[in-house]
Amino acid sequence: MTEALKFRIFTEPQQGATYEDLLRVARCAEDAGYDAFFRSDHYLKMGSVTGEPGPTDAWTTLAGLARETTRLRLGTLMTAATFRYPGPLAVTVAQVDQMSGGRVEFGLGAGWYTEEHTAYGIPFPATRERFDRYAEQLEIITGLWATPVGQTYTFRGRHYELVDAPALPKPAQRPRPPVLVGGLGAKRTPALAARFADEFNLPFVDVETAVTQFDRVTAACAEIGRDATEITRSAALVVCVGRDEAEVARRAGAIGREVEELRLNGLCGTPAEVADKLGSYRERTGLQRVYLQVLDLSDLDHVELIAAEVAPQLG
Repeated sequence: MTEALKFRIFTEPQQGATYEDLLRVARCAEDAGYDAFFRSDHYLKMGSVTGEPGPTDAWTTLAGLARETTRLRLGTLMTAATFRYPGPLAVTVAQVDQMSGGRVEFGLGAGWYTEEHTAYGIPFPATRERFDRYAEQLEIITGLWATPVGQTYTFRGRHYELVDAPALPKPAQRPRPPVLVGGLGAKRTPALAARFADEFNLPFVDVETAVTQFDRVTAACAEIGRDATEITRSAALVVCVGRDEAEVARRAGAIGREVEELRLNGLCGTPAEVADKLGSYRERTGLQRVYLQVLDLSDLDHVELIAAEVAPQLG
């Protein structure tokens, strides 16, 4: 029997959203039965939108939602390793996990958006160094969480050095919150996923690309003797669903996209059409979770429609 596909809401608040906007969507998602609420971790808008009233911090947002929701899993796609030192980041994520009663999932990426680093004075090394730092951060953060209470953690790498860290606080989930790794790199990304990931996520890719990248992760697991089925397969896809063509067109227009482009590159159409496309995607790739990129955060009816008329077809 095919495993039920888990539906998760994924938001991009750097495009213009307050905490209250995010809270409304999260509560709607929880009431509608979604599995999780995720957000991006960016400090600068993208494209032609104004981004007003300005960015919100990802982990500040999740700390608030941890206290104002009860069931939803909470996380980021993806926190940038360039934004924070690994020791304090481990503390932050562990604290939010405690605040949520053990509902945090930790997505970490190397960082990629040059302009936001320039805008906010964040160093942005070359690609090789970013990945080196990213790999060290994954090792440090998971190492801190895994250190037994009463023992200390020491790490000496090329970019970070921790000496006798108390490795506290501990997250509520033991041994740690699930770790998400993702991306399209052909070698280092699959290798890091094989070492550290509980879930591997692909951002906005077609089926053929997904098959290729999931196969790379499977091969990387085989190289180190890990069972690849331990790693959950997921993808993020933009979503635009309507009860009829007029509603689809209205929702596409609200986010500044063309219907045919969305049909090609995302999940767009009637509930039956979107369910068919997702079902095919799952059949080809072994997809277990889908992160629906919701770009119009004022349209709660959209969130409810997908939960009511798309998700049950993939249960």
